[in-house]
Amino acid sequence: MKILFMGTPEFAIPSLKALIDAEHEICAVFTKPDKPQGRKMIITPPPVKVFAQEKGIKVFQPEKLKVTEVYKIIEDLSPDAIVVVAYGKILPKNIIEFPKYGCINVHGSLLPKYRGAAPIQWSIINGDKITGITTMFMNEGLDTGDILLQSKVYINENETSEDLKKRLSLVGADLLIKTLEKIKNGTIERIKQNDDEATLSPPLDKITGDIDWKKSAEEIHNLVRGSNPWPIAHTFLRGKLFKIYKTKISSYYSNCPGKSYR
Repeated sequence: MKILFMGTPEFAIPSLKALIDAEHEICAVFTKPDKPQGRKMIITPPPVKVFAQEKGIKVFQPEKLKVTEVYKIIEDLSPDAIVVVAYGKILPKNIIEFPKYGCINVHGSLLPKYRGAAPIQWSIINGDKITGITTMFMNEGLDTGDILLQSKVYINENETSEDLKKRLSLVGADLLIKTLEKIKNGTIERIKQNDDEATLSPPLDKITGDIDWKKSAEEIHNLVRGSNPWPIAHTFLRGKLFKIYKTKISSYYSNCPGKSYR
């Protein structure tokens, strides 16, 4: 199948690699523009761009998708399908409806739970024991398209969002290949999402990592895990900022978070 791939972070790379290994034709990659990172604000390319260039794949980095030039590029590429994995941009209707086999998204939750930008982080922060991957046909809504396949994954009690993201990226890659096989041979089943069961997972911000010591030890532990590697759980002591990267629940002190004993 001739595929246009859209993705940006490390999470998307296993899916792109799986497509290459499965001998799909990757006609091009769309990814977000390079941006400054770190204290020195060094202009840095997205991980997907680096990987694609290593594989000799043509890369496009449009600032906006709702422009005639971008649609013309996609027309010229003429992909059979568009695969989207953590791209970070909303696709307009004309792009979604262009490919013969549609636009397929790999999402890091069991939809309709955790629609939005940060499903993996919020599943940990909220103390979920199970999450997973969903492949779906995209529409104009925010992760509201028909479900294709799903795979459940158990969340380990000390796992950070970065740890879980790495595991889910591999599950997503495998599920994507199975999804495309079923689409091509006409055996895929579309399942409409139940909007009444939908929840959202908005982007995290720095305030998200602010620890409320009135909460239980388990809730604080989940916040620390879900906020790692960003924005990192934090607190203030005598006017100084303390970032907390790792915690462990103690059965002896678990009912008194934030208190010290002698």
